[in-house]
Amino acid sequence: MKKRAFIRNGTFWVYILQCQDGTYYTGYTNNLDRRLKQHKTGKGGALYTKWKKAETLVWTKQYCRFKPAYLMEMRIKALTRLQKEALVKGIRLERVLAKAGK
Repeated sequence: MKKRAFIRNGTFWVYILQCQDGTYYTGYTNNLDRRLKQHKTGKGGALYTKWKKAETLVWTKQYCRFKPAYLMEMRIKALTRLQKEALVKGIRLERVLAKAGK
């Protein structure tokens, strides 16, 4: 099996998907269209979205480098459901993180 090169340059997105059961999945990628397709088909996406059935892309933020995107994904994953809902409703990311103390 050929090992895929890990891309650290270019554009990255942090995103939140809402699943059929109403739960949220947070991830990051350098190819949003491909990643969403993987989540929806269950082929190559996360196990969580395979079983919970990813339904809707509800939030994204674009980054120019890998590391800030990765670190932001970790910060968002640590948020509560209510804090993630605030992001989805349009509250600015910086404000949500400040309130969360993250």
